[in-house]
Amino acid sequence: MMAQFLEIKEGYPDALLFYRMGDFYELFFDDAVAAAAALDIALTKRGKHLGEDIPMCGVPVHSAEGYLLSLIRKGFRVAVCEQLENPAEAKKRGSKSVVKRDVVRLVTPGTLTEESLLDARRHNYLAAFNDVRGEGALAWVDISTGAFHVMPCPHLRLGPELARLAPREVVLSETNTENSAEAVTDAGASPTELGRSAFDSANAEKRLIDLYKVGSLDAFGNFSRAEMGAMGAIVEYLDITQKGKLPLLRPPVKELSQGAMQIDAATRRNLELTHSLSGGREGSLLATIDRTVTAGGGRLLERRISSPSRDLNEIHARHDAVRFLLEQRLICDTTREALRNVPDIDRALSRLGLERGGPRDLAAIRNGLAAAQELSDRLSQGDLPAKLGNASQRLKGHDPLIDLLDQALVAEPPLLARDGGFIAPGYDQDLDESRQLRDEGRSVIAGMQAQYAEHTGISALKVKHNNVLGYFIETTATHAQKMLNPPLSETYIHRQTTANAVRFTTVALSDMETKILNAGNRALEIEKGLYSSLTEQVLKRAAEIGETARALSEIDVATGFADLARSDGWAAPKIDDSRAFHVLAGRHPVVEAALRKTGSSFVANDCDLADGTNSADIWLLTGPNMAGKSTFLRQNALIALLAQAGSFVPAKEAHIGLVSQLFSRVGASDDLARGRSTFMVEMVETAAILNQADDRALVILDEIGRGTATYDGLSIAWATLEHLHDVNKSRALFATHYHEMTQLSDKLDGVENATISVKEWEGEVIFLHEVHKGAADRSYGVQVAKLAGLPESVVARANVVLDALEKGEREGSGQKAVIDDLPLFSASAKPEPETKMPQYLKDLELVLHDAHPDDMKPIEALSLLYELKEIMND
Repeated sequence: MMAQFLEIKEGYPDALLFYRMGDFYELFFDDAVAAAAALDIALTKRGKHLGEDIPMCGVPVHSAEGYLLSLIRKGFRVAVCEQLENPAEAKKRGSKSVVKRDVVRLVTPGTLTEESLLDARRHNYLAAFNDVRGEGALAWVDISTGAFHVMPCPHLRLGPELARLAPREVVLSETNTENSAEAVTDAGASPTELGRSAFDSANAEKRLIDLYKVGSLDAFGNFSRAEMGAMGAIVEYLDITQKGKLPLLRPPVKELSQGAMQIDAATRRNLELTHSLSGGREGSLLATIDRTVTAGGGRLLERRISSPSRDLNEIHARHDAVRFLLEQRLICDTTREALRNVPDIDRALSRLGLERGGPRDLAAIRNGLAAAQELSDRLSQGDLPAKLGNASQRLKGHDPLIDLLDQALVAEPPLLARDGGFIAPGYDQDLDESRQLRDEGRSVIAGMQAQYAEHTGISALKVKHNNVLGYFIETTATHAQKMLNPPLSETYIHRQTTANAVRFTTVALSDMETKILNAGNRALEIEKGLYSSLTEQVLKRAAEIGETARALSEIDVATGFADLARSDGWAAPKIDDSRAFHVLAGRHPVVEAALRKTGSSFVANDCDLADGTNSADIWLLTGPNMAGKSTFLRQNALIALLAQAGSFVPAKEAHIGLVSQLFSRVGASDDLARGRSTFMVEMVETAAILNQADDRALVILDEIGRGTATYDGLSIAWATLEHLHDVNKSRALFATHYHEMTQLSDKLDGVENATISVKEWEGEVIFLHEVHKGAADRSYGVQVAKLAGLPESVVARANVVLDALEKGEREGSGQKAVIDDLPLFSASAKPEPETKMPQYLKDLELVLHDAHPDDMKPIEALSLLYELKEIMND
């Protein structure tokens, strides 16, 4: 057995080998040591190899999926080795023959299909990057849904595109691994190396032609050599990992790089599009706006948010669908209610295609198609916009398959085909007859028990069953003596004596057992055959079923957007080919949702950049910390993104010229793994913006240059703003604490100053969160430090230093001289001057000082309230 293990393991040196032994997957040698540590299970030993103990651990087959998920998440690949025959078959070749085993599947991060291993509302992409003489291409597939895409992708765009797709695994050529592995790991994916031949475009074309059983790929589009090689590498890798059982892949769809708004990895992270900065989904834009009710709709929404469209016709069609559903509330609500009953058709179909499905997947197809048919009937009653009308048409045409599955399957089938009991009574005559014999056999056995009890005169006699003896007659030792002697011994054959009972059989009982057992096995075999037949019928219509699943997702996203717009008061944006950016009373969707939970309201603000007349291209935003500058920047970026994703926007109105690229440099953190300081990270991100942004881009920059010396930072921020204005000519929001930069509005025609209002009252700062034209004269940093809880002595000292520095600057004295003139720090700072308290506050304080609410009677509390009211009136 160990010789067989070592032989199989040799073919999979980079994977943990799950070696099937009965009801367990066992791991040996280094695999066992690694798995035991990763899964926190016991490490044992079994036998010896080369004189040393063999480490061993194992997991039960029935709960293996959970362990597989843990290993995949920790970066392991797992080769699943199954028994290809039972021990009885092996013994026919000799008493010491080993059961045949082989790897049936290689489990990797990008090739998961099991429902329990996947997030239902997220795609699980496997990608491949290919480079042919400087021409790059990226292909990606989700084998759990069959989605297959490819696009041209220069090496420079690999990082941003991987950030958009968030694949779990990326296949790279052995000649390209060194150059691309860093971009892959930065995107959180696992790099996998394949030989150069897997990326050969000629071989790839043959693979794809064989896969789709066509004479040419021309019907799917024109693909470059790099694109063909990337797609071929994915098919080759799937063939390797699935051991020849290729999944149902839709024809490849070629995407154009200019078809979607370009958003780099830093911007996605800063804007928290699909994940918050803490790493979870909660607190992200996606989590806040997700009103979808189906798994497919959730996945489509994530794609829309990750890849906002730049196609005006597509954007307008999406908005028309949302507008219709917003106006037709009854249709919207009934549609959403019907969608709640739709299972995950795509993933059920994929599992059936990979032979990993079961009766419940067939039931999911049946229920999903039936719900789609019902939904189509409801939608046909309205005059639908193009997007919904097209989707509605794709819901129809499955009546024969629905009827077949409805007649064949029970309402709630079991998970596995081997469990049986999923074919409905009346569907197959042979199955019904076998079931009748199997089930009525129990009543026959009960009748035989009564007959034997009467014949022997032993009322306590029972007919029982176990897996060793089959059916047997059991009686107590006291009564057994009667059956062991003639004449009863001629009929009852002794089988076994136990401590408390004696067991017998008869020829008639043995014959009946054979009939009953054969009936049960025959019924199960018939069901398995019918399962295969039904699966075949479903897979014949896989393309049409896939279209229906996508149509359901489209409708789900549209109704979700409509529900969001209705409940949160979002407006339809005007999107055109201009450079306009006009937002009236815009809001940040995530911050507003968080404030709503606390009962607070969000302060809406306008933003008016370029409209081709008198508006500025760039707003230079100044104001104190904590006033809401970063929120204002982010909300306008999100409004543009939501509008082009097909959603209404959190504003009273919005007019947005098509945004080609979205860049954000908000917040900062260091990158210790690469030896980058906070300032270095900031500069790298800023450089990426200045080198890539075009005149259709929307750029938001927050406090550029804050990570270095004041004058260095000011000079970098100044030059950056000038470059955006003169060279990139982008629409931008630029927040800064360098008040000197407000002078640029006088020198650059496209720059306008804006600030956020604050009020000072009795030494305190009140943030109004209102943006208006103009410039701030100070940043209120010391006041914010006080709010944060710095010791009063520190705050007081900071005020002293600030006053001295500002005085020195006004008088033109050198900075060193100013520092030299500062009084030495005193740990016990002078107390702040006491503010005189108004008389009415003193009266209130006196009254309330002696009031004890816990001890008051209701009449006393009412009396106190009147007294307080009187003080306020006076």
